[in-house]
Amino acid sequence: MASKAQVQPEEHNDGLADYEDEVAEETSAEAAAGAKAKDVKKGSYVGIHASGFRDFLLKPELLSAITDCGFEHPSEVQQEAIPQAIYGQDIICQAKSGMGKTAVFVLAALQLIQEADIKEGKVDTLVICHTRELAYQICKEFLRFSKNIPDIKVRVFYGGIGMDIHRQMLKKETPHIVIGTPGRMRALIDEKLLKVNAVKRFIIDECDQVLDNISMRTDVQAIFRATPHEKQVMLFSATINKELREVCKKFTQNALQIFIDDTKLTLHGLQQYYVKLEDKAKNRKLNDLLDNLEFNQVIIFVNGTKRCEALNKLLTDCNFPSICVYGGKGKGGLSQEERLKRYNLFKEYKSRIMVATDLFGRGVDFERVNIVINYDMPKDADSYLHRVGRSGRFGTKGLAISFVSTTEDAQVLEAVQARFEVNVKELPDEIDTSTYMS
Repeated sequence: MASKAQVQPEEHNDGLADYEDEVAEETSAEAAAGAKAKDVKKGSYVGIHASGFRDFLLKPELLSAITDCGFEHPSEVQQEAIPQAIYGQDIICQAKSGMGKTAVFVLAALQLIQEADIKEGKVDTLVICHTRELAYQICKEFLRFSKNIPDIKVRVFYGGIGMDIHRQMLKKETPHIVIGTPGRMRALIDEKLLKVNAVKRFIIDECDQVLDNISMRTDVQAIFRATPHEKQVMLFSATINKELREVCKKFTQNALQIFIDDTKLTLHGLQQYYVKLEDKAKNRKLNDLLDNLEFNQVIIFVNGTKRCEALNKLLTDCNFPSICVYGGKGKGGLSQEERLKRYNLFKEYKSRIMVATDLFGRGVDFERVNIVINYDMPKDADSYLHRVGRSGRFGTKGLAISFVSTTEDAQVLEAVQARFEVNVKELPDEIDTSTYMS
């Protein structure tokens, strides 16, 4: 993990009913801106390093939930960002995968929501993300940490679920915290079913994916305009390039920027190797790896739905306990209900091997995954970072192995090593198990 963060203030379905019940039951830098801190509009507290979550002076209900979850010490990004967030500061945060960025905005929102706000029954916090699975996961995190806060209502909205179901939910009650994907959230706001005129916090997770997509950005801008001018805005991702930083600033006021250098983004506990081989040799090599490596859970990334299904069938035919998950609409895609079913099977450790497309390359957290295999190399360095970040999360050990079979694959690997200043070595004949098993 990076020892220093750059901190700079800147100017200017049909199965939903069952799913909702299931989620409800889950309630189971040195400060480079030190001299400029007085210019920060919404908060001037620039740097703090906490030895424990108690140092953040959180509500007893939150501290109890944190303890129940087994968390003891905040990560660096949590040390830097949580104090700023609970002071109401706008934040643009880039930090490596698996370091607890979600907990920053979840804990901040739950800390800041007042009992009077809960009783009023208005939407207090909006959280936008780019995939249904990530929205589902964030909802579960809010439920997990809010289990000791009476009467707080958390709901998630995304496409693939009938609009009538969401209409009925909102007519029945107004949630205090809303998580969702841009298209469905905008549709509900346009119908004046989701009332956001009292929103106090506006959060975008995986903001690079949301704002780089023109359609999503248009929806986000419409949602943003429907909320009050004075609100706290927080944007998070593991990768935010310079161009996107300028876009992010347009959504914020005097945002505190917390950026871990690109060269520090790779995970310290993660061993990274590559294997150079022809495409037709991948299956045999994958079988050898799964036979010889020790793993809790492993994710195997491929490019494309058909390859995902085909590789999963091959593995199950070879008696490996594998499932596959991919996106897509219509005849070629999985239904939302089936995707969530498979997500939960893997999350609950009922399956140990998952073959996936980049649908699960970002944000989705599986704490038992200790091996990631790039059966197909990703398209760019950013995607590589997000994929391998499914392992070695929050300081744990992990192993990433990438198959390199084309000139394009080799170019991506070179880009990864150059940008992140990491030496990805050729896979040795033997790997010390202690280097990737905690």
